[in-house]
Amino acid sequence: MRLVYDYLFTALWIVFLAYWNLMAGRTKVTERMEPTVSRVLRAAAFLAAIVLLSFRFPVAWLNFQLWPQDMVTFWGGVALTLAGMLFCVWARLHLGRNWSRSVTIKQDHELIVTGPYALVRHPIYSGLYVAFLGAVLALGEPRALVAFALIAVSLWHKLRLEEKWMQAQFGAEYVNYSRQAAAVVPYML
Repeated sequence: MRLVYDYLFTALWIVFLAYWNLMAGRTKVTERMEPTVSRVLRAAAFLAAIVLLSFRFPVAWLNFQLWPQDMVTFWGGVALTLAGMLFCVWARLHLGRNWSRSVTIKQDHELIVTGPYALVRHPIYSGLYVAFLGAVLALGEPRALVAFALIAVSLWHKLRLEEKWMQAQFGAEYVNYSRQAAAVVPYML
């Protein structure tokens, strides 16, 4: 059972990232892309977060058990992680060829407001937040909280840039959409 505790999240993230990269080639031509520095910093934050979730470090405070790790918290966390990942996949599929791992404007870019995009403007980010919260619940250690914080800051920066670009690209249509759908948490944020 210890192997499941130690390696399940690593395996889930490897499968998720493999799928994500496999689908990356099926998109429209990019007209405008965020700066390289922004992309590299976000990739580094994601890598650091996954490493934090995957390995114990010889730093006692990172591995301190904040709450008991039992079957309920572990499998509840796994369920949350899978639910978040599946929500990301649904959003990715719904975006179709408009998707990009970076903030971009695509050739013939379309504003998608249906499916998961009817619930929130950034459902992939919502799904990632839920997935990482699942890891926090399951592991119950500060290293998982640090991983979540890295992702939260990284995605919030990306969201702000994307909001600005979408408003510039779609104008009043995007402003109206913003009034109808929350950014990441339905009916709240």
